[in-house]
Amino acid sequence: MAQHISRRELKKDEVRDTLAHGAEAVLSHQQSTIYIVLVAVIVALGVYAWRTHTEQQETRAASAFTTAMNAFQAPVGAPAAPGQISYPDASKKFTDAEHKFADVASKYPRTRSGRLADYYEALSLEKIGKSEDAKKSLQRIASSRDEEAGALAKFELAKLDDATGQSDQAIKLYRELIDEPSVLVPKSVAMLALAEHYIQKDPTQAAKILAQIKSEYPDTPIAEQADQDLSLLPGKS
Repeated sequence: MAQHISRRELKKDEVRDTLAHGAEAVLSHQQSTIYIVLVAVIVALGVYAWRTHTEQQETRAASAFTTAMNAFQAPVGAPAAPGQISYPDASKKFTDAEHKFADVASKYPRTRSGRLADYYEALSLEKIGKSEDAKKSLQRIASSRDEEAGALAKFELAKLDDATGQSDQAIKLYRELIDEPSVLVPKSVAMLALAEHYIQKDPTQAAKILAQIKSEYPDTPIAEQADQDLSLLPGKS
């Protein structure tokens, strides 16, 4: 009889052990599930916070950029329209614009407005006669990872090289832009700039590029400009 009871008790122990292991497994699974859910929630909150912060930065940067651009485009020596600013001379205008763009670029370097502000700061420096400072900034932007701002900077560098007699460097930059066009500096614009570079120096080469523009981009404003430039070539009436 004792032996029989012992077996019954043993069976109960086995059942209890099985239930205990099962409960432990369920609890362990629940804890893992809770942990995964918590991690997912934390990640989601982090992504939300990052996106919110980024959007706020973009909004602030865009507002500051607009203020700087208003200065850059403000009239000189004329009464300002309601809500518009004006400046007594170009030097004051572009000096103020340069300061404003520099502030945007330094505060919001990771935003699109901040990167564009960096470019317009260089343009403002050029406008107030600080060509060397402008060139250094443009070279830095041109070599950055921002393809669009880099293309704008490269195009401006080419024009600056053209203006300062660095013809070979200007041609090199124009051809790079033609080979690797961008949204802000399309191939047709770079081609037209290169053609205009050649108008006085090499009319034959200019005529060739202008004819190519008319062929590749018919019935467009850039083709009309090419046609006008062709009429300016020596020997054309």
